[in-house]
Amino acid sequence: MDIVSTFFNVDVLLRYYPLLLEGLWRTIALGVLSIVLGLIGGLLLAIARLYGAKPVRFLAIVYIDVFRAIPVLVWLVIVYYALPFLGVRLSAFASATTALTMISSAYTAEIYRAGIEAVPRGQFEAAQSIGLGSFDLMRDVVLPQAIRIVIPPLTNNSINVLKDTALASVVALPDLLKQATQAQALAANPTPLIGAAILYLILLLPLVRLVAVFEARYSRRGAR
Repeated sequence: MDIVSTFFNVDVLLRYYPLLLEGLWRTIALGVLSIVLGLIGGLLLAIARLYGAKPVRFLAIVYIDVFRAIPVLVWLVIVYYALPFLGVRLSAFASATTALTMISSAYTAEIYRAGIEAVPRGQFEAAQSIGLGSFDLMRDVVLPQAIRIVIPPLTNNSINVLKDTALASVVALPDLLKQATQAQALAANPTPLIGAAILYLILLLPLVRLVAVFEARYSRRGAR
């Protein structure tokens, strides 16, 4: 067999394309849900770390440091296989979403923190001088500026979360990688894995280019 018929077998790819497409939609659903929940959780953690009471700040720091140190795969296995011994049983999709969200929140919190701390102190003082409370100050003054600053790293972190969805295959979630692996076994041919790689590229390359656009735009604004 030559390299084309082994790795780029069109007949095999067309035969298992529906299986790959089913896995792709599940991967997108897992990635989008984990990203959205991670953005929300990360913002709450960042605010708790910066402005919470001392015990709250301590707990936020511990959470962020611990979950930035734990590999995604290790935590995913713990959530799926260990929690049932504590009476908590989650589906493969719920386990993957939980693991990805918890770790993504830790990274996102640090990104938000850097953005908030980059807002000039004069903005805080000016808002306080006109009588804005803490909530209004954060909502109307600080966060709009901080989010513009952190859009490139947040987008980059979202790409990492989407790539990490491939790890969900270890808990039998039929995502894109799992479906491709199953198709490879059924066809006795690695072409489905090449098809999965192409689908990952189609999904992620636009986001990679989007990061470059955001970084270029922010660099031009910073140079003014």
